[in-house]
Amino acid sequence: MITRRDLFVALIAAVATAGVFALADQKPVMGSAVFDWNTIPVTPTAVGSTRSFFSAPTATLKNLEVHVTTLNPGQSPHQPHRHPDEELIIVQQGTVETLSNGEWKRVGPGSVIFNGSNQLHGFKNVGTGPAVYHVVKFVSSATPEPLPEAKP
Repeated sequence: MITRRDLFVALIAAVATAGVFALADQKPVMGSAVFDWNTIPVTPTAVGSTRSFFSAPTATLKNLEVHVTTLNPGQSPHQPHRHPDEELIIVQQGTVETLSNGEWKRVGPGSVIFNGSNQLHGFKNVGTGPAVYHVVKFVSSATPEPLPEAKP
């Protein structure tokens, strides 16, 4: 016969097990860090290359990602699209066009582009040399779910 005590112990064990699995599935929170450009591996892509610095939760964000892309002349990293996370792009080198608020805008080194949550955006290198840009993407507790059938 199962007693109340047995049920209570089983309940505590089940809750503890679920908690352990929930914690084990989480990435560690990133604290202050320094990332040396020369130590970040370059990964070739079909349209240029990328350097992925990190992608991790922080004390205030569900995820913070930083990567740097080198885009060959005439190339786009992808078609115009939407996603729920927000991103900041800082152009280091080259001439690019970015789709923002339904309009293509041409910008160069030092320019900053902000792509809002679930907003249609695109990017292409319209210069004669490589374009290099830094991407900072962030997800917070306020980041919405993806839009259903979010297509250009």
